[in-house]
Amino acid sequence: MSLTVFLAVLGAALLHATWNALIKTGASKIASMFILTLVQGVAGFGIAMTQPWPEAQVWLWLAASGVFHAGYKLFLAFAYEQGDLSRVYPIARGAAPMIVTLASALLLIDVIAPMEYAAIALLGLGIALMARGAFTNGESRKLVPLALGSACMTAGYSLVDGLGARVAGNAVMYVGWLFTLDALLFSPLILALRGTAGMRASGKDWGIGALAAAASYSAYAIAVWAMTVAPIALVTALRETSILFAVLIGWLFFKDKMDRGKAIAAVLIVGGVVLTRL
Repeated sequence: MSLTVFLAVLGAALLHATWNALIKTGASKIASMFILTLVQGVAGFGIAMTQPWPEAQVWLWLAASGVFHAGYKLFLAFAYEQGDLSRVYPIARGAAPMIVTLASALLLIDVIAPMEYAAIALLGLGIALMARGAFTNGESRKLVPLALGSACMTAGYSLVDGLGARVAGNAVMYVGWLFTLDALLFSPLILALRGTAGMRASGKDWGIGALAAAASYSAYAIAVWAMTVAPIALVTALRETSILFAVLIGWLFFKDKMDRGKAIAAVLIVGGVVLTRL
């Protein structure tokens, strides 16, 4: 992984943590997530219209990705209704690199060096320690299966998008259509589960959702591009440094508790990032 890709993915990680923090500040997490999805969908369609039309095989990857992305945001929004940013986010993001690494080793042609596996393992350990407070601090246990569901969806779309963007040969076109399909799938899903009440929002929620959409779109566009030029498992693992950013945002802005476990986990995550550069 080159230094340019490394720094770009770190920037995407910060943007990812930022949009999650913005969603958490909304009065209605479901409404804010719906607004984010709608704005991304409109922006994605506009950008897609400036690009070449996808070839037939690319649509299969896009359809699968749209399903995974819609499921990811649904699980995540429900999880944020149950717990804090600094607890939900590490669990939601933590299991994905382990799943992606295993699948990459079994199914893909990316070559992962032993040191890189060690880096991913260290990141995973830090993430696991970051998430343990859901069981030890009396927090809602409901957030755990919801966050794990989000992690499974993350692993799914990471693999699908990494391969799909390579097949497409155009990350800009691919991401544009991805978010278009995501909006088309997520919106009726929310209507079916929550009705129109799930999409009622104030002017403030619209502002938060739109700002979160800009950060989310930018973050994922960078990540998909990175997966076309670097191993998918490493890009996915490095993106999980967003957990460190999310914990810091939760501590500084949401006044989440910063205990020894979180501090140790943060150090382990930083150590994993360093190993990816060796």
